[in-house]
Amino acid sequence: MVQRIQRILASSGVASRRACEELITAGRITVNGVRVMRLGAKADPERDEICLDGKPIRSAVARWHIVLNKPTGVVTTVRDPHAGRTVMDLVAQIPDRVYPVGRLDAETAGVLILTNDGDFAQALAHPSHAVPKTYRAVVRGMVDTFAITDLRKGVLLEDGMASASDAVIVEHRDHENVTVVDITLHEGRKRQVRRMLEAVGHRVLALTRTRVGPVTLQGLAPGTWRKLRPAEIAELLAPARSADP
Repeated sequence: MVQRIQRILASSGVASRRACEELITAGRITVNGVRVMRLGAKADPERDEICLDGKPIRSAVARWHIVLNKPTGVVTTVRDPHAGRTVMDLVAQIPDRVYPVGRLDAETAGVLILTNDGDFAQALAHPSHAVPKTYRAVVRGMVDTFAITDLRKGVLLEDGMASASDAVIVEHRDHENVTVVDITLHEGRKRQVRRMLEAVGHRVLALTRTRVGPVTLQGLAPGTWRKLRPAEIAELLAPARSADP
């Protein structure tokens, strides 16, 4: 069946739809030996040879939707020659290529979703999707209710105002002079949780993403992964489906 090339690429697990469009405009895709750079171009994956950087794509691969408990010190990237260890090393036993949806910085642990389903990745990454993400932070000092109120109302960062949809004090560890705080966000700017807590006077000592939508770390040791359950996938995609005209 003839389809847009970016859809074929995304469905084949090459990357998200948006990333596939960038591959096309960068001239890295050929169809039957002819370079394609127009986003409206179409092909038939059953009849045409579609290549990325000269290598044929696999048109029929199993769909993978997994959650990884990313440890600290591991980089969220597909390829990085300067990184000692990437998340791809932790899922090397998966027979098909997967890639992370979103990012966690190297110092942050926890829930990271990976997939080879381009439509799924695009739906989760779209700004209007707003999947809630919860982080547990261990911070220096005794966080008070005024700081929690500021986090909920919004704090000014260098890239604009940022607010938590929820923020709660889990515990004070007086003998260590640290506080454990849970923060839930509906957006994902770079190092946002760390910057928000620093804005209210508390440096983050450790940070773990404990939940993305319905997906948690329950039963997952650091560095291990599992397949997402059908109910989890459906719940993750529900906001995107309800937004479709």
